[in-house]
Order: sequence, then C-alpha cells, then structure tokens
Amino acid sequence: MSRGALVTGGASPIGAAICRRLARDGLHVTIHAHRNAPAAEKLARELWGEGHPASTLVCDLTDFEATARALEPLIAHGVPQVLVHNAGTHDDVPLAGMSASQWRDVLAVSLDGFFSITQPLLLPMMATRWGRVIALSSITATLGNRGQANYGAAKAGLEGAIRSLSRELASRGVTANAVAPGIIASPAVEAAMDAKTIAAMVPMKRAGTPTEVAELVGFLASDAASYITGQVIHINGGMA
Repeated sequence: MSRGALVTGGASPIGAAICRRLARDGLHVTIHAHRNAPAAEKLARELWGEGHPASTLVCDLTDFEATARALEPLIAHGVPQVLVHNAGTHDDVPLAGMSASQWRDVLAVSLDGFFSITQPLLLPMMATRWGRVIALSSITATLGNRGQANYGAAKAGLEGAIRSLSRELASRGVTANAVAPGIIASPAVEAAMDAKTIAAMVPMKRAGTPTEVAELVGFLASDAASYITGQVIHINGGMA
C-alpha cells in the first residue's frame, strides 16, 4: 500500500510544486485548501490526469473542531504518513500601526493551523512507526523584515514547535523538520520587487523557484532523510 501525503495550502505556488513532487514519488497526495478550494480541485484533476492519485481536503485550519472533523475520514482510510504544513498568510504593516486582528490572524494560520492539522495525525502516524512532519518557515524568522513582525513571529514559532516535536517523535520513526525559503518566485514577489532589487539582496542574484523548494521537501519526506530531524533547513540563495 502506497504512503499518503497531506499538504496544507497545497494550491499555492510552493504548495502545488510540493504536491507534484510528492505525487511523482508515488504518494497519494491530499491537497488542502480553505478559500482556494477550486484551485486545489483543479490541481487534483491535473495530477489524476498524469496518473497520480490525488484528493482534496477543504477546511479552515484556524477552526480546531472543523479541522478535526474534516480529518476523520482521511485517517479512517489510512493516516497520511507525510504531513507538509505549508499554509500561511501575511498582512504586512509596521508593528506600531498593526491591529490586534492583523497580529492574531497571521499567527492563527501558521501556529493554530499547525496544531489543528498535526495533533490529530500524530498518534495514528506514530502507530505506523514511520512518518514525516515538515513545516514551511521563512527567512523572516531568522533575519526579520520591516512590516512583518506578525509573520516573523509566526514562522519563528513554527520552528520552535518543530524542534520540540522532533524530540517527542524521534523514537517512533517519525521525523519533524522545517524548511525556510528566502525569496521565491511567485506573482506576489514579482509584484513587489524587480530582478534588480532581488539581485541586490540575494548572493545568487536571483529568486528561487517553487520547484527548488519542493525538491528539498521531497528529500526530507523520503527514506533517505531518515536521520534528519529537529532541523531548520534554509533555501535562500545565500541570504543567511
């Protein structure tokens, strides 16, 4: 029986690249979405068309009870042994002008979302004696960025959660790691900065690609990464 993978925020540029990479490795991929459900369904159809089984999971990760209910049928059919928490959001504004909701909402998707999607899967995953938990962090957690105190706090919190979780899972054959991308090409990045600006910031003089991030995630999800746990692995072209 093939292993399964669940990717939160799976229809985003990085999420979709991760879904495609894991599908090519033979995993049945479940693509999570909340507001972007049509894009997740489209990606699932594309994967099926390429011969890769895929499904979707639609829920609001900040709602613990709703997420637990959505996971029940998925677990009943066999717990996903690879979990990639890629879902996140940002609402950039200097902290002096940030509202309480702007602070809470960004933390909720990354941190509450990590708890709500991960906690119900842990005991079933540990029972299989094999698993991978991978969280997408950001270079902002390390370097900081103007206007992103909320986002930086959320991603730094994820890294702390991963380090602690890795110690809880290590004896059960389950690893937990974080991947921290730098500037990765996407419509949002292209709208915010041009190639000259990126070249001035990145030693490699270019943005990374979602596929490059997905390759790293794919490695961490594989048997080859069985002795790597509790790590934050940066992929940023030499920025840090």
